Amino acid sequence: MTHRARPLPHPAPDAHTRATLGKARTENFPVAPSFLPRAWREGLMAVYGYARLVDDIGDGDLAPGGRDAVLLGLDPAAADDRLALLDAFEADLRRVFGGTDGPPRHPLLLALQPVVRDHGLTPEPFLALIEANRQDQRTTRYATYGELAAYCELSANPVGRLVLALTGTATPERIRRSDAVCTALQIVEHVQDVAEDLGRDRIYLPAEDMRRFHVTEADLKAATAGASVRSLVAYEAGRARDLLDDGLPLVGSVSGRLRLLLAGFVGGGRAALRAVSAAGFDVLPGAPGPTKTGLLREVAAVLRTAPRKR
Repeated sequence: MTHRARPLPHPAPDAHTRATLGKARTENFPVAPSFLPRAWREGLMAVYGYARLVDDIGDGDLAPGGRDAVLLGLDPAAADDRLALLDAFEADLRRVFGGTDGPPRHPLLLALQPVVRDHGLTPEPFLALIEANRQDQRTTRYATYGELAAYCELSANPVGRLVLALTGTATPERIRRSDAVCTALQIVEHVQDVAEDLGRDRIYLPAEDMRRFHVTEADLKAATAGASVRSLVAYEAGRARDLLDDGLPLVGSVSGRLRLLLAGFVGGGRAALRAVSAAGFDVLPGAPGPTKTGLLREVAAVLRTAPRKR
C-alpha cells in the first residue's frame, strides 16, 4: 500500500510576525476575508506578510529593536540601513525559491515558502516589490504620470498578479484588468497619504500635474488644503476612479468567492475615494478613510454593476 505524503504545515507566526500581519486590518480593502477557502486565506496572508514587510523596510517602519535585521542575518545596528535590509531580504527570498544556503531565515518568508511551492509561484512579482522599495530610497519625486505608472508596475501590480496566480485564474485579459485595479489602489493610497508621504520627503503627485494646478511643495505643507490643492487631489482621484472602472470587468470574469474577493478590492478603492471626496479633497490634515458601512455599500454596488463575461 502506498501513502500520499501530507503537505508540511504552514509555520505558526510568532508575536513579532503577527504584529506585521495585523496591519491587514488597516488596509482599504479586505486582504483575506473569512469566506475564502482556507488555502486561499493562508496564501493571501503569506503574500500580504511579504508585501507588508518589504514596504515597512522601505518606509523605515520596522518594529524598534532591530529584530528584523537580526532575522535577516544582519547586525541590529543595520536596522536603519534600508538598502542593506532590502538586499538581505532579497537574499532570503532566494532561499524561498531554493537557495543553496538553507531555508529562509525570516518567519514571514518561511511562511511564504509552502505557498510558493503549492501554487507554483515565480520570483518575479516578489522581486518587483523589493525593487519598488529600492526605488523609494533614490526617487522621491515623479515628473510625469508615466513615471508614476511605471513605479506602480513595480509597487502594486505584482500583488494583483499574485492573487490571480494563487487562485489559478490568471489570463492575459485578467492580468491587464488587475493591473488597472492595482495601479488605481496605489494612486488612492498616494492621494490619501500626501501629508504622511511628505513627512518622508516623498511626493507621489506628478510634478506636471502640480504645475497644471499651480500647486507648490509649500502648499502641500499647509495644515489644510487650499483650492488649488483640492483641485489637484480631485484630479488624481478621478484618474484612480477611471482605472477602477477599467478594471471592473475583472470582477465579472470570475465567479463564487473569488468574485466577492475582487469586488472587495474594487469596492475598497471606491469607498476610499468616496471618503476623500466627502472630506472635500482636503487630505492634508490626515488620510480620509472609508467606514465599514461605506465599504460594504461600494462592494455591493460593484457586484451589481460588474459586467458578467458569458
